[in-house]
Amino acid sequence: MKPINRRGFIHLSSFGLTSFTLPGFINKSVLINKKPIVVSTWDAGLNANLAAWKVLSTGGTALDAVEQGVMVTENEINCCVGLGANPDRDGHVTLDASIMDHQFNCGSVAFLERIKHPISVARRVMEKTPHVMLVGSGAQQFAISEGFSLEKDELSKDAKNAYENWLKKSTYKPIYNVERQSEIPKNDAAYNAPHKLSNGEWNHDTIGMIALDAQGNLSGSCTTSGAGFKMRGRLGDSPIIGAGLYVDNEVGAVVATGQGEDVIRVAGSSAVVEFMRQGKSPKEACKLVIERIRRIKKEKAKDIQVCFIAINNKGEYGAYALHNGFNYAVHSEKGNELLESEFLD
Repeated sequence: MKPINRRGFIHLSSFGLTSFTLPGFINKSVLINKKPIVVSTWDAGLNANLAAWKVLSTGGTALDAVEQGVMVTENEINCCVGLGANPDRDGHVTLDASIMDHQFNCGSVAFLERIKHPISVARRVMEKTPHVMLVGSGAQQFAISEGFSLEKDELSKDAKNAYENWLKKSTYKPIYNVERQSEIPKNDAAYNAPHKLSNGEWNHDTIGMIALDAQGNLSGSCTTSGAGFKMRGRLGDSPIIGAGLYVDNEVGAVVATGQGEDVIRVAGSSAVVEFMRQGKSPKEACKLVIERIRRIKKEKAKDIQVCFIAINNKGEYGAYALHNGFNYAVHSEKGNELLESEFLD
């Protein structure tokens, strides 16, 4: 074999050949070293990002980061995510989650009851079954077989109070644009209904997270209790790959939050990825899909909120929302910060 001199090596490198074999050398690829970043929805993402960053900053994978990150939110007792969340209209908390890695591996669970960490069950579905989605009692049975504990079938204190107040009228009419009045008590159903608040923010029921690791790989996760007081059996976009979450390592990763039915309607997250594939920036790609939803919903768009966050494979990120009030958290080497999203109207 003719020796490769310095000029020859540089010539090979100019063609993108990063792997070579020489006597005494191991055949391997040059390691990719990218700056890691994690982006998540809403202000709950600040705490979730801290757990994810512990993984990313020590060379861990994006997949581990997005699982560990949203588990923080699942652990918290709140009206939006996890077993402490508001129930469906029959009084039961049902959880949905999805996860996807850089190799198109994905898993999700839906209509899962009494399991604390649906995101981890979704990952087990991805890694230990030939399926993508398990639902209901089948998802619960699988979780138990994997060692997950079956929690008590009871509502948290706040959720119980909210449910009892909701039962007085037993209607499901989310009022999105009505400002929250200071006299509404926190345990009133009106407080937890998905609507626009007096400070311009929106109530929400999802945390989504996307990350890029130092190896240049992307992953994403999404976990939710769904809309409070929803019809029993209702599913939103969060557990649906291509709607609530999508990852293509050659392009980027996207997660959605907001009115799930309207994210499903346009296969939202995969649509954002396709616009990035065409060369659009993450923010531009998110905006184009929001505009599509606005055209479809017409005047009814004033009653819903839909938002997307995106990272491309260069580590550039962006977000866009249908209305004002959406914020998202970004953790990079520069620190952890909460940003206000641009919006359509």
